[in-house]
Amino acid sequence: MPVNIYNEVSDEKIALLGRDLWDLPSQIHELEIWLLDRGKALPKGSYVADIGFDIRKDANGGGGVITAKMMRIMVKIGMDVYLSEYPTMNDKQRE
Repeated sequence: MPVNIYNEVSDEKIALLGRDLWDLPSQIHELEIWLLDRGKALPKGSYVADIGFDIRKDANGGGGVITAKMMRIMVKIGMDVYLSEYPTMNDKQRE
């Protein structure tokens, strides 16, 4: 499930990140790269980064970090983060 970034007011699609990634740490990493590279240039508005993820079967603590740097950019451009948890799925169901 990708990180779906869109304008909350107009529903305009802005970006899809990590199309084949389902784990939260990887999704957050993809969002961080995008924010630092492109997202910081968005004009102030009302945006959503909807992170769709699946629980890691081998998870034992830890995970992704939404850093202060990411949060500063998101506040500057007006972006909320939605965490959309999906039930455990095998690879064939995801396709």
